[in-house]
Amino acid sequence: MTNTTQPAGEGRPIGPHQRALQIHAAFNAVDATAPWLVCDRHPVDAVAFRFVDGDLRVSDMTYGELARRSRRAAHALAQRGIGPGDRVAGLLGKGPDLPVLILGIWRLGAVYVPLFTAFAASAVQERISDAGVKLVVTDMEQLPKVRDLAARVMLANTDQHDEGLAHDDLGAVLIDGPEWTKPSPLTGPQTPIVQMATSGTTGKPKVVVHPLAYAAGWQSYVELGLAPGEGYWCGADPGWAYGLYTLIIGPLAVGTTSIFTCGTFKPEMTWRVLEQLGVSDYAAAPTALRALRACDPGVRLPALRRLSTAGEPLTPEVIEWTRERFGIDVHDHFGQTELGMTAGFAQHADLARQVVPRAMGESLPGWRMTVLQAEADQPASVGEVGRLAVEVAGSPFFTFTGYGTARDDRASRFTADGSHYLTGDLASVGEDGLLRFSSRDDDVIVMAGYRIGPFDVESVLATHPQVVECAVVATPDEVRGEVVHAHVVPAMTPDDPDALVRELQDWVRTRYAAHAYPRLVTFADSLPKTPSGKIQRAVLRSMTRSSGAGTAE
Repeated sequence: MTNTTQPAGEGRPIGPHQRALQIHAAFNAVDATAPWLVCDRHPVDAVAFRFVDGDLRVSDMTYGELARRSRRAAHALAQRGIGPGDRVAGLLGKGPDLPVLILGIWRLGAVYVPLFTAFAASAVQERISDAGVKLVVTDMEQLPKVRDLAARVMLANTDQHDEGLAHDDLGAVLIDGPEWTKPSPLTGPQTPIVQMATSGTTGKPKVVVHPLAYAAGWQSYVELGLAPGEGYWCGADPGWAYGLYTLIIGPLAVGTTSIFTCGTFKPEMTWRVLEQLGVSDYAAAPTALRALRACDPGVRLPALRRLSTAGEPLTPEVIEWTRERFGIDVHDHFGQTELGMTAGFAQHADLARQVVPRAMGESLPGWRMTVLQAEADQPASVGEVGRLAVEVAGSPFFTFTGYGTARDDRASRFTADGSHYLTGDLASVGEDGLLRFSSRDDDVIVMAGYRIGPFDVESVLATHPQVVECAVVATPDEVRGEVVHAHVVPAMTPDDPDALVRELQDWVRTRYAAHAYPRLVTFADSLPKTPSGKIQRAVLRSMTRSSGAGTAE
């Protein structure tokens, strides 16, 4: 795929914003179905996935093979009583069976529930219960987590069996089993296709149901936001929205080939794939890029043209590294489980603009992002930190109506008049029109009347040579109300911790702001994170309050 958009008739090219509206129309047709939009409309001999195993052996799966295997999966699922609206969970490692299973579920009008394989058994079973899952498809490695649910479990291995479950081996069926031949029982943009939970960074995960129309935004994001060439690879985990839609669903909707590495992320393996498969476009979370930087073998990557990232704030040192190492900028993108991808520095030639460190880009086609005042539902002034929001009426890709299976729990996500969806983030808009992330709205630090965004302080601390990783939270203070508290993973145990504290404080004072330096610094071996790799600032705040942080200077 290239950066050119589809023609508008008689050879006239169309712009990216018009193309986004075309995509929106396709997914909002009354007869639209997921199987057609992500698979059956594409040439049968086009390659959908290039699967790469741990030994770098590559096997291709065409759209025709994906269609056949998914129809066999649908037949096997139907034999287990799965039908329209039923929830089917996938607890599978990354591999060929995963996209086949998802598409097979959709052919029956059922709903796919992704389960992250790093979850412990208790977390897996809690999510299965909360989602009302009727059937769990898993593999031998993950089976112990759901063995107690044997009557509701189907295996997805072709060469491994388990006593009592061998007759439910989905993998064997996918080779030569009977195919499901009936048409999709549900059509239209509001057909539910995915049910997942938010990451739980700031509280108990909430249930989000994605209708078919939600996937339109992801096709637009892959086609226009990422604009991949011939060697496209997203390294994110499909147990979460970013990986599910950027690795599997979005590329399938576009009709492009997606490199699909089997197994978990390993930075050394990632370098080998980038080099040996000639990856032109790589998308991953900033954490993955930092891990690549830490074990850089120095290999040349002449095919690499575009780097994109999302999922957490992109700190400046990553941008500096990619510029020096590859001569290209990493493009930051912003999205949410509830929304899809809404803003960023797009890669499409007609949307491209210079990447600016500490900025999160601008609204992507099909979205209109804005910043509202902190205390009023009015537009914030240029440079004023306020609430990052989506203009509902101006965003055709917006589909969120509420949490829960009924999609009607609006929580506190909307303004009083319903005109804006509130992301829960604080940001500002500069004179250049770029959005700049500040913090989650419950992470902001208010010290002596100053509102301090943790991301700004973290970005500066992360550039210090002795800082491997850091997180900044608010700690109560009798005099100032709150103070900046930095939790730091040092590169090595400091010989003089107090001296390093002072050095880090001066580092922030001189490189960011005199008032925003961390009054408290705590050194740690690691930081608490969600299974998706996001730092749990709520846990850090709780730890501070329970143990006592000492006296701030």
